[in-house]
Amino acid sequence: MNRVLLTIICPPSLERPINDWLLEQDVISGFTSMQVHGHGSVPSSLSLIEQVEGRKKQFMFQIHIPSDIQDTVIKDLKHNFKETKIHYWVVPLATSGRLS
Repeated sequence: MNRVLLTIICPPSLERPINDWLLEQDVISGFTSMQVHGHGSVPSSLSLIEQVEGRKKQFMFQIHIPSDIQDTVIKDLKHNFKETKIHYWVVPLATSGRLS
């Protein structure tokens, strides 16, 4: 089965709602989350403090999922979090596993 890595980047205000949403998904067996900083070249998307610091606090989720359900997961994500500033991408996983 081919697997992909779905990465979701969101504002800190959406950390808990997305975390809860991911935990409710039967097709997702687990995920990783972490605070990250976004860097970009669109000053209008940054507050004055973020412009001075040159970075924006964000939250990132990474989820391994089967490639055949990625479209369904993304569609559900878009439905549940429409009109939010969520950015995502999907990349194929060459390999993954546990070292046990």
